[in-house]
Amino acid sequence: MKIGTENRRQTIILSVVGVLAIGACVYIYEELFATGPAPESQAPVVASAPTGSAGTVAAQVSGQTAGNAAKTVGKTSAALDPTLHMEAMLVSESVEYSGTGRNIFSASSVPVGTMPEAIAAARPKPGPVVVAPPAPVQPTGPAPPPPIPLKFFGFETSAKGTRQAFLLHDDDVIVAAAGDIVLRRYRVTSIDAKSIQVQDMQNNNTQMLPLLTN
Repeated sequence: MKIGTENRRQTIILSVVGVLAIGACVYIYEELFATGPAPESQAPVVASAPTGSAGTVAAQVSGQTAGNAAKTVGKTSAALDPTLHMEAMLVSESVEYSGTGRNIFSASSVPVGTMPEAIAAARPKPGPVVVAPPAPVQPTGPAPPPPIPLKFFGFETSAKGTRQAFLLHDDDVIVAAAGDIVLRRYRVTSIDAKSIQVQDMQNNNTQMLPLLTN
């Protein structure tokens, strides 16, 4: 009786362990190898080769127009195909720009008349620097002698025929004949009817003083 009870207990334990093992295997299989349907939120776009004389490329949606349908290649690295397909690269190289706007890769695609006008510079460009010619150099020499401060306003002739000139210095009236010295500096050298000559002995300079009319 003891032998039969132990065999039944071992049988129950093995059955429970076996059920748990099978459940674990099923769970692991579903996590690693189960794949579901691809999401249909966005349909894959297939670029077709250029057709017609214009060479434009039309983007075709798989399932709506003719073309090769996209297929699932797998989720693991072992299922991916690393082969480089040159056909797909050649199709992308033959794509030509066919839009109506400006081609940013071409400088000659700007429509005529759409270029913005140049904005004037905030600061005007400096013009050429004009250098004024140097002032002419005045010849340097001795300073002219100062004028004689005497005025000749009349004369008189004596009975012997000698003339005496009437000279004015500020408010003083001086009477002098030819050869006389006036103000200890000026010598009267000659007396005529309309002018006299007076020598500045300090500067050795002779000047003519005209007769005042008024």
